[in-house]
Amino acid sequence: MIDWSAYRHFLGRAVPAFAALSPGTVEGLTTLDNAAKTTNRLDAKTRELIALAVAVTTRCDGCIAVHSKAAVQAGATKEDIAEALGVAVALNAGAAAVYSTRALDAAEKAAGAA
Repeated sequence: MIDWSAYRHFLGRAVPAFAALSPGTVEGLTTLDNAAKTTNRLDAKTRELIALAVAVTTRCDGCIAVHSKAAVQAGATKEDIAEALGVAVALNAGAAAVYSTRALDAAEKAAGAA
């Protein structure tokens, strides 16, 4: 498994180095990240649980490293995190089912064109 603390430390150096090369990109990311916090309709724990679930669905280790720590700091329990991750698993399975229908349709069209 990954040493998540070391990975967060690496990101703490790597992202600023990337920002030096492409400042507008990281500024844009920061703007988007901060925009989600401005209304405060969702509390920090809920936002971090959503972020963690999305991180799993997008397979982003950096996001997992950052948002797992932030979720715990915002008061998320292991059970809260597991429930949020269960939603991510269900959505990934649902997306696979929906896209399976697209693959079947494409195969059907290919068979009809042959």
